[in-house]
Amino acid sequence: MRDNRATNRRRRGGAGAVLGAAVVTMGLIAGTFYIFSCGVMPGLGRSNDRVFIEVMQNMNDAFNNPVFFASFIGALLCTAVSAWQLRGTSSFRWVLAALVAYLLAFAITSGVNVPLNDELADAGDPAKISDPAAVRERFEDVWLAWNAVRTVLSTAAIGLLARALVLWGRAGRDDRARQSAYLDPAADPAAGSSASR
Repeated sequence: MRDNRATNRRRRGGAGAVLGAAVVTMGLIAGTFYIFSCGVMPGLGRSNDRVFIEVMQNMNDAFNNPVFFASFIGALLCTAVSAWQLRGTSSFRWVLAALVAYLLAFAITSGVNVPLNDELADAGDPAKISDPAAVRERFEDVWLAWNAVRTVLSTAAIGLLARALVLWGRAGRDDRARQSAYLDPAADPAAGSSASR
């Protein structure tokens, strides 16, 4: 029985670690999208067309790095693994809802924002573009609108994962309380009644 309890504690700890990693990676991604909506794009929007295109091309290129992909893909993988691990628990539906929300944000990024980034890169050297205003116009408003949507979705996913983490913590505390009561002879009603006789 002691071995079963130790195994359960290890499994529980592993599932909690994955859920925690999902919260952290999701927070990093939501924060990235959020800062673009709140600061980066409004600030860049004040620039002239050629500067706007050049800076966006440079930023999009800079985002192609392992650190960003570790969080972008990691949020998806950690949330998916967590949903699988937490089947049958009170946390499961919250993690599953977070997974659905992030899958939508992931699809928007892959299906809208990244292709727009690629089109902007294909426009070439901003100094040589004949009509930079037209290039910017095809990019800016659409990119901003879909970035706002993926920001809302990934932020909602953090809230859902945070709720799952709270429920997971409560369930663990309740399990520990039940185990303590089970192991304490004074908490056993039968033991109490026999002692009173």
